[in-house]
Amino acid sequence: MSDSLIIIPTYNERENIENIIRTVFTLDKQFHALVVEDNSPDGTAAIVKELQNEFPNQLFILERKEKSGLGTAYIAGFKWALAHDYKYIFEMDADFSHNPKDLSKLYKACAEDGGDLAVGSRYVSGVNVVNWPMGRVLMSWCASKYVQMITRMSVHDTTAGFVCYRREVLETIGLDNIRFKGYAFQIEMKFTAYKCGFKIVEVPVIFVNRELGTSKMNTSIFGEAMFGVISMKIKSWFHKYPQKK
Repeated sequence: MSDSLIIIPTYNERENIENIIRTVFTLDKQFHALVVEDNSPDGTAAIVKELQNEFPNQLFILERKEKSGLGTAYIAGFKWALAHDYKYIFEMDADFSHNPKDLSKLYKACAEDGGDLAVGSRYVSGVNVVNWPMGRVLMSWCASKYVQMITRMSVHDTTAGFVCYRREVLETIGLDNIRFKGYAFQIEMKFTAYKCGFKIVEVPVIFVNRELGTSKMNTSIFGEAMFGVISMKIKSWFHKYPQKK
């Protein structure tokens, strides 16, 4: 039994899903993986189910009826992880933009070095992004700096989606109160953990743009993050957050 679960949300990832799962399961540290599958028409779920025959005690799938947002996919995965008693719960993309070898760094940051939430950060040690158009790099970097300025969090990569949580964080913050469904979900999770008094640490990683499949990123996603963060900050003035025990 592993103490760590990686949640991988998928929609049309048949070109990547087998390789990412096999790579995770070759790591020295044993991880379990939960694929949260949003009824992909390309047959992603069938590939995962076939792999379950090979990895029956490590690989799990949670199938949803439709594509209803990254945030809701992760919330469903978090609740599954808590119900199955995992101590460390990870977010990771299926497309190798997050290097599975960095999972051990995030785990160490929480399990050994005292972090409550470890962020695989593109911006804590410069700009570590490969194969992104310059416009997208600037948009992402500026969005994170903007969020940092509004929220006053000392987190350089506020929109990062490569994260490790101690289970206490997810138990405390109130998952049903998380409002954003798109990529602003990543900001809200970090901000809520910060307001609850949890220690957020950043681990430098290199983010590599996907080679296979289609990106789900678009300008409206960044728009949600840019405008939603203001309302999130204002509402925080009138909200009492549960505190870390």
